[in-house]
Amino acid sequence: MDAEPIRCSWCGSDPLYQDYHDTVWGRPNFDKYDLFAKLCLDGQQAGLSWITILRKQQSYYQAYADFQPEKIAQFTEQDVERLLQDPGVIRNRLKVQSIIKNAKGFLALEAQGIDFGEYLWSFVGGKPIVNQWQSMSQVPAETAESQAMSKALKKAGFSFVGPTICYAFMQAVGMVNDHLVDCHVYEACKQS
Repeated sequence: MDAEPIRCSWCGSDPLYQDYHDTVWGRPNFDKYDLFAKLCLDGQQAGLSWITILRKQQSYYQAYADFQPEKIAQFTEQDVERLLQDPGVIRNRLKVQSIIKNAKGFLALEAQGIDFGEYLWSFVGGKPIVNQWQSMSQVPAETAESQAMSKALKKAGFSFVGPTICYAFMQAVGMVNDHLVDCHVYEACKQS
């Protein structure tokens, strides 16, 4: 039997978490709609573990019109009430409303001629920051870049986008490669 590959310790032994770690986390994603969805999902994580949101990810896509900002921005108070009854999502009024606010923020930026993907990637100069951490204790919870992103997104009308959430988002979408150097996907994410 093959030896289990070396992974960052945060994903533990859960197969769903390991697959997310191996195939998604840290791989550069430039698609503005994927980035919008991921930013919203990371905001839902506030106060919870990521695995909780990961397990509900498909339900979120169903409940929130496949994260199409144009559709979400049209959600009414009736939609909010419907979502607060949906066990497939986190039933917190502020979190439900944040995805609607974020959709409106996305559309407002795009209406100004600002591509959402390019906008987010501008906080890291348009290319991934590649770190060389030896242990999880070296990985920061936030950085100057995530603080700048958080401040700009809040100014643009977004919510649940604090600097720690923004940094988790940056790690997840490959703006930052925070896989440990001995992790089996570190090099693949570095070259993506």
